[in-house]
Amino acid sequence: MTDIPPTQLRGAVDLSSLVKKPAAGAANGGNAAGFADATGTAAQEAVVASLVFEGNDANFGQVLELSRTVPVIVELYAGSASAALERVILGYQGKFVLARVEARLNPQLIQAFQVAAAPTVAAVIGGRPVALYEGELPEAEAKSVFDQVLAIAAQNGVSGVAQTAGETGTEPEPEPADEPLPPHHQAAFDAIDRGDFAAAIAEYRTAIAQDPRDALAVAGLAQVSLLARLDGKTADDIRADAAENPESLEAQLAVADLDVSGGHLEDAFGRLLDLFPGLDSKGRDAVRTRLLSYFEIAGADDPRVASARRRLTSLLY
Repeated sequence: MTDIPPTQLRGAVDLSSLVKKPAAGAANGGNAAGFADATGTAAQEAVVASLVFEGNDANFGQVLELSRTVPVIVELYAGSASAALERVILGYQGKFVLARVEARLNPQLIQAFQVAAAPTVAAVIGGRPVALYEGELPEAEAKSVFDQVLAIAAQNGVSGVAQTAGETGTEPEPEPADEPLPPHHQAAFDAIDRGDFAAAIAEYRTAIAQDPRDALAVAGLAQVSLLARLDGKTADDIRADAAENPESLEAQLAVADLDVSGGHLEDAFGRLLDLFPGLDSKGRDAVRTRLLSYFEIAGADDPRVASARRRLTSLLY
C-alpha cells in the first residue's frame, strides 16, 4: 500500500464526467438511506436522514448534488467500514457527511476515484473530488486532513451544515420504492455480496442465455468475472509475476485486470494492444475477448473505450 503523507491533498478532477448514471434497476439499487433533501432547506443547510450512509454507483449523482451544500467524505472500503472514521466525521457536527462505498460492489466509483487500494478516503466538494489518503490514519491525523478539507470547501463556497430530519423537526420525503431486480440479477447480486463469484457468473450467464440483449447482465458478467480472476491474489504478486515473465500472456492479462480494477483503463488497454501484433491466433483471441470484457465494464460512452476499440479494429484488419 502506498504511504501518503496525511496532510497531502492531491488535485481535483471533475468526477461528474466520470461517474455514469446506471439505468433504473441497476445492481446497487436506488437512493441511499442517507438522502432526504439534497437541495437543502436553505442555501447553507441540507436536511439528510443520516450523516453517515451507504453510497454506490447508482445513487452517486445525489452525493454530487449534496456536495454543493456540504462537503462529503467518501470512504471506499473492502469488508468493513472504519468506526474510527465515523467518529471523526460525526465530531464535526454536520460540517461533513460520510458516504461509505463497498469497493468490490461499485466498480464505476473505483474507476472514477482511481482507487489502487482499499480503504481509500476522498472528499467531494461542489461536485469535484479531492483525493485524501489510503489506509487508516490515527484520528488526530485524520482530523488534521479534514480541517484542510473544510478550508478548501470554504474557499469554493461550500460551507453548509447537514442536519438530520429529527434535528430540524421535519420529516424526510418518502423515497420511491426501488423496482425489483430480475430474478437472476438479484441472485447474482446476492452471490457477489457473499463473495461467491462463481454463482454470480452462473446467474448472469443464465440471464444472457434467456435474453442476449440484456446489457446489464452482460456488463455484470464482465465485472464479476474480473473480480473472480483477481480473487485471492495480491497486487504485488501479480506485478512481480508479470515482470519476471514478460513473455507470459497469462501474466500480462493478470496485470491488465489489476489496472482495470484500479481504474487505470489506458494502461490496461495499451498493455494488451501493444502485445497483440506479436501473438499467435490463440493469443490474439484471448486478448480480443479480454478487451471486449473491459469495454463492457467501462461503458461504451467512455472515450478511452472508443480510442482502444479503434486501435483494436485497425490491428484486426
